[in-house]
Amino acid sequence: MGTRRKSREIAIQILYQLEINETDIDDAVSTYWDAYDPSPDLKEFSSHILKGVFRHRKEIDALISKTSNHWSLRRMPPVDRSILRAAIFEILYCPDIPIKVSIDEAIELAKKYGTEKSSAFINGILDKIAHQYPDKKLSA
Repeated sequence: MGTRRKSREIAIQILYQLEINETDIDDAVSTYWDAYDPSPDLKEFSSHILKGVFRHRKEIDALISKTSNHWSLRRMPPVDRSILRAAIFEILYCPDIPIKVSIDEAIELAKKYGTEKSSAFINGILDKIAHQYPDKKLSA
């Protein structure tokens, strides 16, 4: 598994924990670091995602709500919300990552951690969002 993929997985796990436990982000991150002791490279990119999601959460959540017809954020499984937030942060704020890569990675995480329908649901929302940003690179 590549460093960025594993970093995304770590970020999703921490975001999920924050959804379930409603704890402070710093506490959740330090608890994860203490328990799993990831490498500095993994910490760097996963921290970038986490900080970005929290910095832009209102905007990201508004975009999810606007794009997910008939699904409120509260109705979505917490893992789906976590995956969507991380992927949308990448789409909006990581110009070095092609949109297609962000979407593909989110789909793989949804297959691993979500429900049977999560990957299709997440793909649909991210695809709609991707088409709103035609100037961003879609592929590598």
